[in-house]
Amino acid sequence: MSYKVMAACVQSCRTKSASIKPISSHLNGSLVAGPSLCQLMVDEVWCTIQEEARTDAEEEPFLRKQYYDLVLCHATLESALSAHLASKLAVPTVLPSCALQELVSSVLTKDPNIRRALRCDLRAAKGRDPACAKMVHCLLYYKGFQALQAHRVAHRLWTEGRRAMALLLQSRTSEVLAVDIHPGARIGAGVLLNHATGVVIGETTVVGDDVSILHGVTLGGTGKEGGDRHPKIGDGVLLGAGTKILGNVRIGEGTKIGAGSVVLKVVPPRTTTVGSPAALVNGEENRTGHIIDHTSCSNYAN
Repeated sequence: MSYKVMAACVQSCRTKSASIKPISSHLNGSLVAGPSLCQLMVDEVWCTIQEEARTDAEEEPFLRKQYYDLVLCHATLESALSAHLASKLAVPTVLPSCALQELVSSVLTKDPNIRRALRCDLRAAKGRDPACAKMVHCLLYYKGFQALQAHRVAHRLWTEGRRAMALLLQSRTSEVLAVDIHPGARIGAGVLLNHATGVVIGETTVVGDDVSILHGVTLGGTGKEGGDRHPKIGDGVLLGAGTKILGNVRIGEGTKIGAGSVVLKVVPPRTTTVGSPAALVNGEENRTGHIIDHTSCSNYAN
């Protein structure tokens, strides 16, 4: 495929983005002019990804066809993501790639919350993972991001009562990407699964916004209770590598859980907790903080 065709795709996206008018707001924060916030994010994130793909293709001609097929030939981020997930998770003769792509695309098309969340997830990777130089790398190569988006689709199917299909997506994601998230789990936006291998998240888990989860983390039950039996993770929490949080316990917002910790009880907001069993560092809540800067944590692995 001609490189000029790829460049034309990017130029078209740039033209659309340039036509966007600024958003203005009242003092109460309500949007009063310009496009919706979601539409603004669509244009900005997708155009950035296409520009990054073009730059990579210029620097490494060997990748030109790959970047065209996976990014630049697609009109939207949803189209690119649907095709990419389908190619990874398809099962020959059982779940063909074309059918899976259509399924994922249909879910993304009708759910604006997923469309917003996946863009927030891309921004989170770029902003909080020092190893992530470009959002296009996250889209194409970061299995944590891919597993999270597959979960978002599976969760939508789960809530619609299509539980067999949701469980099939969970199973394939676990097999292919080594991330096992039950489709019943509720996960917010701006979530980073860094490295992601061995992450396990149980059915009744709730994860807030702007949470960073490293590899080997388990959000599970104790095996001694039924019903609502999994952790509730507040906004802005950082879970270090190998952390185990068991039972229906609340982890307060802005909290940092050190690598290898085992948490079995409630953790107050804006604290640092380490050890097995986990204990607060200095035994106090950091009341002056709010959302911890995840990039500055000594437990962060890149």
